[in-house]
Order: sequence, then C-alpha cells, then structure tokens
Amino acid sequence: MTTALITGATAGIGAAFARRLARSGYRLVLVARDTERLERAAADLSAKYGVEAEVLTADLATEEGIGAVEARLADSARPVDLLVNNAGFGNKGAFLTVPLQDELDMLKVHVEAILRLTTAALPGMRERRRGAIVNVASVAAFLPRGTYGASKAWVVSFTQGVLRDLGGTGVRMMALCPGFTRTEFHERAGMGTGNIPAWSWLSAERVVDEAMRDLARGRSLSVPGKRYKIAVAVARLLPSGKLGGLSSKAARTYRAD
Repeated sequence: MTTALITGATAGIGAAFARRLARSGYRLVLVARDTERLERAAADLSAKYGVEAEVLTADLATEEGIGAVEARLADSARPVDLLVNNAGFGNKGAFLTVPLQDELDMLKVHVEAILRLTTAALPGMRERRRGAIVNVASVAAFLPRGTYGASKAWVVSFTQGVLRDLGGTGVRMMALCPGFTRTEFHERAGMGTGNIPAWSWLSAERVVDEAMRDLARGRSLSVPGKRYKIAVAVARLLPSGKLGGLSSKAARTYRAD
C-alpha cells in the first residue's frame, strides 16, 4: 500500500489532500501541531475509507518538530511514497509591523522545514526509483509581497530546481500555487475577507483535485483555476514595480466580514 505523509493535515488544503488520498487507498501519516485534532481526523478517515492513518504531532516552527518528521521520512522500514509539504501560515500587517520572531517562524516553516523534509524523503525515493513530493506554495510567489510572497517564491524555485537534478530517477516534484482558497488560513492570521469577491474563491477539494491531475501529468507547477492561471501568466509579464504596488495594497486591505 502506498504511504503519503501530509504536513498541516488537519485543516484546509492539507485535510483535503488527506481525504483525497484516503479515498484512493493511501496509507496516511498526518502531521500537525494539535494532537487531539490529529487523532480525531485519523479516526474519521480510517472509519470512512478503511485506511491506516498514523498521527505525528509536530510544530514545524521548532527544531524538535522538524526533527521528528525528518526521522519518520528517513525510516526505511516504513517508506513514504508521497510527501505533501503543506504546513504554512500568514502574518497580518506590513513589514516591520510584524514581530521579527513571527517572520522567522514563517521562514522556518515555509523554507527550512520544506528543505529539510525534502532532503529526508528523497534518498529513499531515489533508491526505490519512485515517489513524489508536492510543495504547497501560492500565487503570491509571483507577486512582490514581503516575507510571505518571498518564502513562497523560494518554494517554487527550489522545487523546480531540485526536479531538474532528479531527472531520470523516477521521482516527481511539483509546486502547488493556489489562489484564494476557503480554509482557516485568513481567520488564523486575523485577516478579514469581506472585500474579496466571491468569484475569486476556490474550494480546497478543487485545488487538490487539480494538483493530483497535474502531478500525474508530470508537471512541475500547478496553478488551480483558469483565473489564477491567467493571473500568474500576466504577473510574469508585468514589471515587478507595478506588481509590487498592486500586491502590497491588496495584501493590507482585507476587512472584516
């Protein structure tokens, strides 16, 4: 049975990946910070889909948390065939209004954790000549947008760069770049979403379905939704100075519902 490890697995896109993969018969390793929520999610998935769901409590903003997931990925007796690096969060406010430690925690989760977990997973996948890694980024990767956008741009560049080095090994890597998705992301960051038009939202299920199709097609980048595919194409053509003004304004004007 194929095993998938998902970080940030109890909510939003991570939970949608867990449901989608359980439905396809994957054995799951669910990673998140809240043990009670993890155990509840694992029990629900096991009951509904008849799959084994292991839980691993880990805060990827800490050395201990990253180390625990690294150890699980490196366990050759229990190989992981699909790694979904989904854990992430946003900070509300412009640069210098956000505490430095919060920015450093973001880099720990969005950059260091992805680097280290990918490094832990790849040797076994390469030896078995199969496996896949999905690194969840954002359309913000293509827009100048402070620490969040910069960290997501790193995820895209890192993923596509490593994939080139893996040519011929049978291992796939893909950066997933969703736009506005109905999850707990904005609520957790304290961002209102009342001024975001209804048409701009995607469901987490749609994001995951499109991601899995793109992964099966061997794509290195997945941008779910036609409107976001167009937005990314335009962003790549416009001067970064114009994008920076628009992106900065949009990022700071979320209002309460």
